Amino acid sequence: MSEPMPHLFPDRTPPPPWRDALLLLLAFGALYFFRLGSYPLSNPDEGRYAEIPREMLATGDWVTPRLNGVNYFEKPPLVYWATAVMEKIFGQNEWAVRAVPVLFALWGVLITYAAGRRLHGREAGLLAAIVLGTSLLWFVVGHIPLLDTAVSVLMAQALFAFLLGVREPAGATRRGLFYALYGSMALATLAKGLIGFLVTGAVMFLWLLAFNQWRRLRPFYLPTGALLFLALAVPWHVLAALHNETWVHRYFVFEHFERFLTSAASRPGPVHYFVWIVLGGMIPWTGFLWPAVREALRGGWSRRKENADAWFLVTWVAFVFFFFSVSSSKLPPYILPIFPALAVLIGAWLAPVLAEKSVARPLGRLGALSLPNGLRGGLNAFTFINGLLAAALLAAVFKPGLIIRDLDQAAALRAPAVVMAVILLVGGVLAPWLARMRGARPAIGGVAITMALFFAALQFAAPDINKPGTKSLAAVVNERARPGDRVLHYREFFHDFTFYAARLVDVVAYKGELELEEDAAARASGRFFEEPKFRELWAQPGRIFAVARKKDVNGKLFADPAFRYHLLAESPDHCLFSNQP
Repeated sequence: MSEPMPHLFPDRTPPPPWRDALLLLLAFGALYFFRLGSYPLSNPDEGRYAEIPREMLATGDWVTPRLNGVNYFEKPPLVYWATAVMEKIFGQNEWAVRAVPVLFALWGVLITYAAGRRLHGREAGLLAAIVLGTSLLWFVVGHIPLLDTAVSVLMAQALFAFLLGVREPAGATRRGLFYALYGSMALATLAKGLIGFLVTGAVMFLWLLAFNQWRRLRPFYLPTGALLFLALAVPWHVLAALHNETWVHRYFVFEHFERFLTSAASRPGPVHYFVWIVLGGMIPWTGFLWPAVREALRGGWSRRKENADAWFLVTWVAFVFFFFSVSSSKLPPYILPIFPALAVLIGAWLAPVLAEKSVARPLGRLGALSLPNGLRGGLNAFTFINGLLAAALLAAVFKPGLIIRDLDQAAALRAPAVVMAVILLVGGVLAPWLARMRGARPAIGGVAITMALFFAALQFAAPDINKPGTKSLAAVVNERARPGDRVLHYREFFHDFTFYAARLVDVVAYKGELELEEDAAARASGRFFEEPKFRELWAQPGRIFAVARKKDVNGKLFADPAFRYHLLAESPDHCLFSNQP
């Protein structure tokens, strides 16, 4: 069993956990909430996960998720509910929508600190929290209204609760941790489906089986824990099935099994897909991964009993990585659940390294410090990766077409890209220099500060990184539309428009992810039709507003001399037109 690491300040009494948690929350809260609502939602993801909660509020139906009035059975509703509550409290705006993933990301930082502290001591917990909070993928996905941050945090909470629970003797603390395990698995199931308990359960079972830890499992409070799990996870599933006759097949069969086993979701990727996502997503800590894992498993299989807790974290990482790697549906955020475990491994390795006294050796008139090989290698990797990222940023904005094809976008990103490149280059040089001159702790602080500054600059670039949306066109419709006017989307569906316009739209010659096959009422509503019906409606007396991508109408619909229209507004990629002035 792993022992707590030595304190960096052994003569001082460590402050209580709540004080550390408060400081972490304030520091990372300031970073993560910086400019959170300062730019429009992007399509399709941000618009989708803002619109479904808006429609819940508008209809009062919290059981059946809907997108543009169409039943949407792809995922369970926990994140929709949380977003709807935020929209109700803070208004239907970008800040309220993005605050949900940010709050989950911050909670992930706090539980990683708590687990790291309980397993390896205060310093390891703080370092694990800093590693997670400054990891590139955790920060980026934590700002996008997706389900992945929520399910990753809840799965991590369940697995941390299990690992800490089996270390405790029978009693109130152990019981509370196991109840946290069952409750977290239930909430993870409500966040993204069956993986919430199947994947977490598989990790626990494999560890118990492979390392013969069955004795540590007792007692695990199964009867009352199972009741807690069922009380949280089951009611919505039952209500959804009772209210929607096609829900069971769509939700269980298609969304869980067909997406995993087949190419139905059209998100393929090679087996090594997530190798590169993890290496890139763990920036700036990528170079610290190998020495951390090597140290955690020192002694190898022969010392598996002594290192059982470290092996649990490795089992967690390995199984989740394997599970998503063999899946037929792959996207970068899917691998996020392994990041809290990796952060604890790195934090546990860094804590004693930073506590060691560095050895001075002559270097001209200056005294440079010798560093452990693992730390030196990690800092060298940080410098190298920063140089690559800086070069890529500069190439993207000064060589349009090489990475960014849109000339206007490249020009708009030029200033923030230069700032980010400078931050990376300075930080990449400064951190190793601090290590040699001042020691390991200032160097690790330099790495964290470099990423904090980089993330802050990234938020200034975010408005131009996002794909241009339809917010400005929705504002025009809200200003000019009268009761009885129809609003439609031509050959596409724009998720952000319905959110900003706070209304449903008709859709012409497009289905996309609108699950019309699951909703007979939507099919019969007359809001979804093909081109001939569109032409017929366009010629009638009633006023119609239409939103389209420019590439779908320029040289096509607008080139037809028989089609009369009035162009009302444009955005970079979209236009708003009407059959009346």
